[in-house]
Amino acid sequence: MNKHFLSTSIALLLCLGACAQGQNTVKNKTAVKFSASIDKTNAYKHLSVLASDEYEGRETGKKGAWMAADYIKNYFKSIGLKGPVQGDYFQPIDMVTYKLTQSVFTIDGNARENDKDFVIPAANVSLQGFTFNAKEVVFAGYGLDTEGYNDYAGIDVAGKVVMIFASGNPSMKEEAAPADRAARRKAMSAKREKLQYLANHKALAVIQIDPAVDTLNEEMKVMLAGSGQLSLKSEENTARMAKVKTFPTINISTSTANDILKAAGTTVEALQQQISSTGKPATQMINIAVSGSAQKEEVKVRAENVLGFLEGSDPVLKKEILVITGHYDHIGLTVSGTDKVNNGADDDGSGTTGVLLIADAFAKAKQAGKGPKRSILFMTVVGEEKGLLGSEWYSEHPVLPLENTITNLNIDMIGRVDKEHENKQDYVYIIGSDMLSSDLNAAGINANEQYLNMNLDMKYNNRTDPNQFYYRSDHYNFAKHGIPVIFYFNGVHEDYHQPGDEVSKINFDLLARRAQLVYYTAWDLANRKTRPIVDKNEDGTPKK
Repeated sequence: MNKHFLSTSIALLLCLGACAQGQNTVKNKTAVKFSASIDKTNAYKHLSVLASDEYEGRETGKKGAWMAADYIKNYFKSIGLKGPVQGDYFQPIDMVTYKLTQSVFTIDGNARENDKDFVIPAANVSLQGFTFNAKEVVFAGYGLDTEGYNDYAGIDVAGKVVMIFASGNPSMKEEAAPADRAARRKAMSAKREKLQYLANHKALAVIQIDPAVDTLNEEMKVMLAGSGQLSLKSEENTARMAKVKTFPTINISTSTANDILKAAGTTVEALQQQISSTGKPATQMINIAVSGSAQKEEVKVRAENVLGFLEGSDPVLKKEILVITGHYDHIGLTVSGTDKVNNGADDDGSGTTGVLLIADAFAKAKQAGKGPKRSILFMTVVGEEKGLLGSEWYSEHPVLPLENTITNLNIDMIGRVDKEHENKQDYVYIIGSDMLSSDLNAAGINANEQYLNMNLDMKYNNRTDPNQFYYRSDHYNFAKHGIPVIFYFNGVHEDYHQPGDEVSKINFDLLARRAQLVYYTAWDLANRKTRPIVDKNEDGTPKK
């Protein structure tokens, strides 16, 4: 072989390799051009409206959420996106709640006042309702059956109304409010176990002595009663609810409990002290008649996802869809404090704003004849705060085929900084990017390296994260169907789900940069030759 030819060939190969590597860091000038409108000024324009007091915290099923939906719909229409739901931008969701139409509790035939003397948790009322009558009550202390202490020793609770303390323990150590999500779940689990014990042993009903009923405000009434809880309406859910066996439960105030205990010549305080001082149960029969009944009905709730569609330019690739999401709902109003509006500027007004900014950039590109090859669905979903309901509905009733959906890029909280990054704020948490597709993960990283060079923090990018962030936003309803996802997130802060989550605390420069990252990633995904390969199963194992 000719030495000169060999040297020239090697040089050419080296050059080609270097050029190929260099292409990964060369910015696409067209993409950069149309990113210009993703800036802090436009971000403020949208978020100052969506997170204003006028929108009342955008709670699903309430006026503020409907106002937000209308704002987003009108904006999608104004920038030229199409309504993909039979020509409309709203995807109606069959969402319902259940409210109690009857709540009755009597002592010796005398009716007590609902939401003052007692509360009936709606979750413990079946669709058929309940009614019970008894001539006596079994007081069973803390309702515990543990090693060395058993409130039910020697007692058969079958067919009886049982009264217990809703919380607490025999040692009477003061119980602090659970400090975190895990502790709250544990406390709730312990309460459910006590009720389950009585249900399993065929008790007629349970009366819980609950100090929270002593000082009920409107917020506590809703929380204790559990009314207003939303769910998706479907034949499957209706059939499931009809089969659910509920256990009649009534929570009563301390004074109402004392009215019952008067028949036994004692009080709540006396019994607590007796159990605490002796370390032994004070279980006893109380000769007093009680009755209770409850009925509930289904109520339809107005809720809709808002969809804007941008058709791709390639005659073949336009059948494939990239979905970009953010949830526009938040948690609404509170009755306590001087500031009663949970504005949700960061959660998730910032993500919704990001979707609007990215939609505008792509719409401008299409109007200039530079639109993406694949189609893009911009979707702001409702009901995220109620259990990812809007995205669940879409995933079960897709407007565009899921098999043609190549990726979901989900934006949930991109306007603030958490404590871990106070000194180095140019970051964003990336979650889920490599859970199903190493190809998608590489695309997200490459887009960042090409255009922004932010810190992509992968701290929460795993299934074993105690916070379970991978499962807590709308991307998961795509991931569970095998669609690769990336979740963009700034982490929690002191104003998370508090009225302090205000527009004034948003870092708009940072919001815009994070939205640009999503945009550049979307630009690549919408224009590349092949869709991201799904090479992992839902449990993370490689696909065979």
